[in-house]
Parts: sequence; structure tokens; C-alpha cells
Amino acid sequence: MARDTQNRASRRPQGRLIGYARVSTDEQTTEAQEIELRSAGCDLIVQEHGSGASRARPALTKLLREIGAGDTLIVVRLDRLARSVSHLLDVIEDLTEKGAHFRSLRDPIDTTTPQGMFSLQVLGAVAQLERALISERTKAGIKAAKAKGRLSGNPGIRERRPEMLAKMTAAQKAAYGDRVQATASQWLPTVRRMRPDHNWDDVARVLKQRGFDWTPERLRRAVKWLVSEHTADRTLLRKSPPRLPEDRLVTLVAGIHVSNPTLTLREIATQLERLHERTPRGGSKWSPSSVKNLIDRARRSGLIAGDGNAPTAGVAQG
Repeated sequence: MARDTQNRASRRPQGRLIGYARVSTDEQTTEAQEIELRSAGCDLIVQEHGSGASRARPALTKLLREIGAGDTLIVVRLDRLARSVSHLLDVIEDLTEKGAHFRSLRDPIDTTTPQGMFSLQVLGAVAQLERALISERTKAGIKAAKAKGRLSGNPGIRERRPEMLAKMTAAQKAAYGDRVQATASQWLPTVRRMRPDHNWDDVARVLKQRGFDWTPERLRRAVKWLVSEHTADRTLLRKSPPRLPEDRLVTLVAGIHVSNPTLTLREIATQLERLHERTPRGGSKWSPSSVKNLIDRARRSGLIAGDGNAPTAGVAQG
């Protein structure tokens, strides 16, 4: 029996156990979830504050991007992770592609065991059936409406009535504003630190490293909306000062450092390699010394305040 237990244990993944704890509002705490996750042996716990219905999960996005083969993502309950069955399956598919695993403490889902995989397959079949039923009901409704001479869609929109078009536009703007405000507290501080000294391309690039999938155009639009609602300063929209092409790397490295001053030179070099940025000499591999030279230039040009918090090579260099 002891040998069977040892064999079962040897088949379990040997990577890290990473917990994910989420609550819906800033007033709530993840403490209760953290206690259960630590009891389950989690080496690292990632916390997130955000609505379960929201697609904006920067902490989860970053976790899924950085999780390694053999690691196991653990949650207390499935609703802490996914919005729906289809979302859960998408997350698990991402983990599987990286050789990582998933486990829910209070649900029979554990991709490291045959029983857990069976439960996952059942969920997948239920989700597929649900999509098929919705599709069939939609098609039947459209067919019945056409048989009665009715056209699909809102009559007011179809007939281009001004009052209905105005209502639709107002509803679209309100929905857009809700999406922007839902995550503004997580990315707006970085924008405030970098704008208008850095252009929108550099700001979007830095935010991408922190788990936000912004394009420069969408980011500027979101900030413009916040300015119109008087929740952001108008100076953020000022035109950034012109930069010579050779100064682009200086600006980029300054933006990465300003957004996260605790990063070491090696960590900044790793980020630049992930962004496929070439070194000043055209190489693909960055050294801490190259990063330090760019930071020194940024400090001399005023892009970085001389606060004495210069990054160091740290232990990561070894």
C-alpha cells in the first residue's frame, strides 16, 4: 500500500503549486482563499480584485503567460477563476499547451488525475451541447419570425429612426465607459507617470509587459474618454516631445524603469528580449551593462528623475 501511494505521488507534477485568489471589489479580501491555498501547499499566491463577469484580468493574464511546464494552477472554487464553462475550458487549454496543470479545491477538477480529466471532459460536452441548443433556438426563432413576415433586429434601428439611433449610441458609449473605468485604476497610474514625456507606443509597450493588451490607438482613446469625464488630467493628451530615432531605446528603457523601479538590470534586459528589441549594436541578447548605459542616458536627459533608485544587476545576473 505504501508503494502504491509512492507511485501515485511520483506521477503528480513536480513543478510549483501556484494559487489564484480573486474577489470582486476592493472592499473584499482574499484572506480566506489564501488560507485554503496555502494549506494545499501553494508556493505562490496571485491576488486579483475584479468582477467575475469582467474580461479584464491583468493578474491572471500575466500568470497564464509566465506559468511553466509542470506547474499547477490552483483555485478554491471554479467561480474564482472562470466566467463560464467555455472560459474555464479556454484557460485550461492555455495551461495544457504549456504543459501546466489545473486543480480546484472544492470541485472535482484536477487535470493531474484521470478522474479530474473525466470531469473536465463532461464539462466540455455540456458546454458544446449548450452552444448547440442556443444556436438551434436562435435559428427556430428567426425562421418563425420570417414565416410571420417579421424582420429580425430592432425596428427603430432598422428604419434608422434618429431617436433609436441616439439611444443605441448612448448605450454603446456607456458600455465603453464601464469597460474603461473597470480597469483604469490598474493601468492609469503608469500612463500618468509616463505621459506626456513618452509617446503612446512606448506607454502601450510598457503596459503590455504588465499584462494589458493595449494598442497605442485604443489606449489614447481610453485616456481621452477619462479626460472627458474629468477623471484624468488633460495634460496626458499633450503631444510628446520629438525623439530622434536613436533615442527610442532610451525612452523605452526609461518607461520600463519608471513604471516599475524595483526591476533589476537583468530583469529589464529580459523584458527587452521578450519584446524582440535589438540592442544599440543590433544584437538580440541584452546585457545588464547595456541597460545601465541607456538608463544613465535617460537620467541625464531628464527622462528619469535622479532619485537614487537606480536598478542593479542583482542576483539575477548570476
